[in-house]
Amino acid sequence: MSGHNKWSTIKHKKGAADAKRGKMFSKLIKEITIAARMGGGDTEGNPRLRTAVLAARAANMPKENIERAIKRGTGEIEGASYEEVTYEGYGPGGVAVMVEALTDNKNRTVAEVRHLFDKHGGNLGESGCVAWLFDKKGVVTVDSSGVSEDEVMEVAIDAGALDVKTEGDTYEIVTEPQDFEAVRKAVEDKAWKIELADLTMIPQNTIKLEGKKAEQMLKLMDSLDDHDDLQRVYANFDISEEEMLKVSA
Repeated sequence: MSGHNKWSTIKHKKGAADAKRGKMFSKLIKEITIAARMGGGDTEGNPRLRTAVLAARAANMPKENIERAIKRGTGEIEGASYEEVTYEGYGPGGVAVMVEALTDNKNRTVAEVRHLFDKHGGNLGESGCVAWLFDKKGVVTVDSSGVSEDEVMEVAIDAGALDVKTEGDTYEIVTEPQDFEAVRKAVEDKAWKIELADLTMIPQNTIKLEGKKAEQMLKLMDSLDDHDDLQRVYANFDISEEEMLKVSA
């Protein structure tokens, strides 16, 4: 598991008791809205919408909020119009960073993203400067309590997964994007506890950070993650879990 995925998992676990629930709901609503706008309001026929709705349910978002977001996307009710934008740049130590945004004002968002990179020892780059360092994959992270790696491996590989790794108290299942839905459904059918399930960008290699650069990088990740317009942040850093927990405490 890359350092960034460890960071995502730590953030996810903390988020359940976090004061940022309203901000998280706002991001999920944006994702549901754009997914419905692009692929229709039927979760069965729209995998991106299904993923967004499942994430919203996992965050205990009220059903009516989810339904309103879908209707905004399909045009049944009025709402803000969002554009998808990807920003690329470098963090402390030359770490590659990709940021996916949904915004109703690209000029405002790019200025704010550039400021966050500059503030935390990085710099915003040109489009395409780091995208080649990442591969799009599906990732399903399963709680390892009460289930063996061999059983998870058998179910996941039979459903089309590429690999299964043990990471602490979880199993990380990696898939090609087109096999993600089938693998997730196979895991859901076994009623195993899913910690995270999403399409993500996995780095081809990582950069190890320690000390001040590690602290700067995690503060950059936190500040980007905290921005209302930024939906997902990917980076190829490798920082020990102990240091991550210390900085994010």
